[in-house]
Amino acid sequence: MENELKRYFERWELNGAQIAVSRGDSLLYAKGFGWADKEAGQEMQPSNIMRLASVSKLLTAVGIMKLVDDKKIKLSEHVFGAKGILNDTAFTNVIKDPRYFDITVEQLLRHKAGFTTGAGDPMFSTRYIMMQNRLTEAPDNKTLMKILLKRRLGFTPGTAKRYSNVGYTLLSMIIEKKTRMSYEQFMTDSIFRPAGCFDFHIAGNYPKDRRSNEVKYYMHKGSEPVLEYNNSGRMVEKCYGENDIPRLQGAGAWCGSAAELSRFVAAIDLVPGAKDILSKGAIEFMTREMPDYDFSIGWNFTPANGPWIRTGSLSGTSAIILRYPDTECWILITNTSTWKGHGFSKDTMRLFEKLRKEYSSKFPKRNLFLAE
Repeated sequence: MENELKRYFERWELNGAQIAVSRGDSLLYAKGFGWADKEAGQEMQPSNIMRLASVSKLLTAVGIMKLVDDKKIKLSEHVFGAKGILNDTAFTNVIKDPRYFDITVEQLLRHKAGFTTGAGDPMFSTRYIMMQNRLTEAPDNKTLMKILLKRRLGFTPGTAKRYSNVGYTLLSMIIEKKTRMSYEQFMTDSIFRPAGCFDFHIAGNYPKDRRSNEVKYYMHKGSEPVLEYNNSGRMVEKCYGENDIPRLQGAGAWCGSAAELSRFVAAIDLVPGAKDILSKGAIEFMTREMPDYDFSIGWNFTPANGPWIRTGSLSGTSAIILRYPDTECWILITNTSTWKGHGFSKDTMRLFEKLRKEYSSKFPKRNLFLAE
């Protein structure tokens, strides 16, 4: 299997990658391939951490569902307005489109709140937003939302779906409002630690921000430098300064390892063994198959007769989780941008299917979680 994986990573010109395979609540396989930092001669280890990109949305959704379980929030609650969760007058007073007052928590989770990216994704358009609004520094999320709420929604909430990073950034802000804690602290204390995960962190923007066990990120061949996100005028490598990663919060800012992601999934899967951190009802609600290809909660899609799917990509990284009906979970994270966009995720899904047929029955019966 490892030779096939090495050939696959070479074909996609990846500097480094991690694979983790679990079944039920047992970790069967975890391995690093290639380089965590090629220039420093550091090989990829299972304990290295990498940016998880939009896989972060699964983590955030679990945070929201924990608040639902604890009766601190309702999915039907409105987000904006005098009786909404984010009822700050700084938001309410700038809203001109009354449809904002109809947005609910569940609509944010399912990408049905009305946010679109026709003018570009606001979470990745910091330079342009700064120029349009004559800002001298990159806006924090509260400032950004005050700007965005002046715009009209792209559609009436609940009537359509458009993938939205803004929606999951708002969910991060909702967590902070409901818990009176920072988003990162709540997730660490109330989600990750109970799940047995101790090495998830909000990622930084630059090499100087790397954690001691965090990888170096790489762009694909032919990638050109770009202007830094904060309008400094500096040219930077895309994976180190094109976007403000920490500001993504629950939409795409977490970093972690494939093995820890496996442990996290084991805590939200209803499989006997490791204790789940959510109620049975919450997990079933998150993973209910949706009609018309509507998004599941946190996951991209959760078909009844296929794998639950969660993908993510940023400049310098790609991540994918496939959790199958037979309880097997396959996870891949890379530290290198690919040259074919979403084609990499689709190709990886095909690879996982092939490897499952060839090797699932050959994994030894063990639990590497217990060996940590």
